[in-house]
Amino acid sequence: MIALHAARTQEALQKLSARYDLVLVPGFKDSGPHHWQTLWQQQGPFFQRITQKRWDVPDIELWVSAIHRLLTLRGRPAVLIGHSLGALASSCIAVDRNPLLAGVMLVAPAEPVRFEAEDLVPQHTLGLPSLVVASHDDPTMRFHRAEFWSGVWGAKLVDLGEAGHINAEAGFGPWPHGLDLLVEFVQTL
Repeated sequence: MIALHAARTQEALQKLSARYDLVLVPGFKDSGPHHWQTLWQQQGPFFQRITQKRWDVPDIELWVSAIHRLLTLRGRPAVLIGHSLGALASSCIAVDRNPLLAGVMLVAPAEPVRFEAEDLVPQHTLGLPSLVVASHDDPTMRFHRAEFWSGVWGAKLVDLGEAGHINAEAGFGPWPHGLDLLVEFVQTL
């Protein structure tokens, strides 16, 4: 049963990646080898990933520039899948009204003040389909703040319960449920 579900998810990702670029936007210090973003990227050609030289400098503008570069190179509709600081940077790109951006999935967004980004993160609706995935015990953003930001951005909120920062340290390796959330979200675009 699990293998059949995984095969269906892979098939759905293949179909969706024919229409959209699925762009991974890691957080501060990039995503390590056991992080779900890295593991998703290794599953096949479905995912693109932003690149930059200074993952160790938590400047949101470096992330925003990296996203812009990738979107310019690709030239077709994209869905950003951001984690932590990458989620905040993705929210910044969303308000640009870029016709190449179809939607954003924001996983465990960090509190903007943690990265001195409170003046850059949009304080209004993102203006495109958006999904926030949050946890009750995320050390980078309390759940009531994730609820607040979801409301501000006009995003659907998915409550994962007690899931930490939704990263490898919190036990999220391949995170198949996350892939299911992504597929469901992108199918609505």
